[in-house]
Amino acid sequence: MALRSFFFVATALLLLIHGGSALFFGEQQEPMWQSLHQQQQHRLRARTDCRVDRLTAQEPTIRLDSEAGRTEFWDRNNQQFQCAGVSAVRNTIERRGLLLPHYNNAPQLLYVVRGRGVLGVVIPGCAETFETETQQAQSDRRRRFSDRHQKVRQFKQGDVLALPAGFTLWLYNNGDEQLVTVALLDTGNEANQLDQTFRNFFLAGTPQYGQQTSFRREGAEEEQAGRKNNIFYGFEDELLAEVFDVDRETAAKLKGQDDRRGQIVRAEKFNIVLPEAEEEEERRERGAPWSAANGLEETICSAKLRENLDEPSRADVYNPRGGRISSLNSQKLPILSWLRLSAEKGTLYRNAIMAPHWNVNAHSVIYITRGNGRFQVVGHTGKSVFDGEVREGQLIIVPQNFVVIKKAGDDEGLEWISFKTNDNAVTSQLAGRLSAIRAMPEEVLMNSYGISRQDAKNLKYKRDESSVFGSTSRSRSHGRSQPLDLALDVIKAMM
Repeated sequence: MALRSFFFVATALLLLIHGGSALFFGEQQEPMWQSLHQQQQHRLRARTDCRVDRLTAQEPTIRLDSEAGRTEFWDRNNQQFQCAGVSAVRNTIERRGLLLPHYNNAPQLLYVVRGRGVLGVVIPGCAETFETETQQAQSDRRRRFSDRHQKVRQFKQGDVLALPAGFTLWLYNNGDEQLVTVALLDTGNEANQLDQTFRNFFLAGTPQYGQQTSFRREGAEEEQAGRKNNIFYGFEDELLAEVFDVDRETAAKLKGQDDRRGQIVRAEKFNIVLPEAEEEEERRERGAPWSAANGLEETICSAKLRENLDEPSRADVYNPRGGRISSLNSQKLPILSWLRLSAEKGTLYRNAIMAPHWNVNAHSVIYITRGNGRFQVVGHTGKSVFDGEVREGQLIIVPQNFVVIKKAGDDEGLEWISFKTNDNAVTSQLAGRLSAIRAMPEEVLMNSYGISRQDAKNLKYKRDESSVFGSTSRSRSHGRSQPLDLALDVIKAMM
């Protein structure tokens, strides 16, 4: 009887420990490849024809000018965007400019290219934890608060902001220069159950009233005026007045019928005070290892939504002769496991090269943030689908499993932000210490390429860097394209 009771208690404890570990760590307890497979399934619904024969470095095709800035969209009908199931948008917000409150039908990763500002995210079901003191209360020195709202977050250049679908958000430029952001919207994500069209739903203003929209396709240019109203526009004034318990005049103003400022407006009266200890709080977060979190104390209401990728000390890969790579996935920012997205910031010094590699389980959407360089991309037939220069402000999509080489220019180097359609994107290399070539026996290389043992040794060991390569005397003496051409020959031979 005692033995049976002991067995029952032991079994219960084992079940409790197993269930607890699943609660604390979620999918992290699964084998890596099982987890990767499950994460990939959410994109199957969005898969379209991905027989891409030619890639192009693209610039925005649609521009909407507003009172205090502009919004630019890349052509979502382009085959590359349809293949990846994504859209992209760039906002330029002038000083004291406010991007009006809105929500999107797809999760997004937003990268701050330049400037700083304030982000507001309204999370459904969460409490108003911030209280703003009025100027009158401050002058009277009384602890009286007139406004309560959800948390606002300060951000700066180099930050990546993780923004779920359907959450209301707004951006305000409280800095001294233009605020420039670029965002990837994952329309192929399971969170979007409409279609593959990116939609934003504004809660204020008339976002596209009287704005000129420019389309540029294959050298042709058209202009057309468009009008887009906010979501209150379709409701009756009387009903809105009753819903908010306000007078009809106030209810009518919600529709923004006479508002011609666009979707980025000038907000001179903006006096939101942020906690002075915010930076200290950030330092504490950085000092604490991410593995210390057990998953319970971080609810969605207090979830961390941003991480900076520009600080050199946080690089995951660093070569003093070549540059650095900083990655951001759901292991570092847990909310990304919900968005199923990740990011990578790359910096290459002059003439440096990033090893040829492919994404095992994700598409890669690369936006050039500074400088210029050369990309070569090769598909499964061994055909080069892109071979050309990329420069600041351009965007290029590299589909899953396509091999890419990046080489910085010889003037100011090359920097980029890469958005990836998996929260734990995995890459595999063809050169360097961590490459597939390095991991294979010499006999395999000798017989595969018909080369001598010494040549096989050179292929394996000549490049001992991990993934960021500095320029060599060979590349300098043979011209800027020599390293890329040699690597391209190896790639083609393996196809």
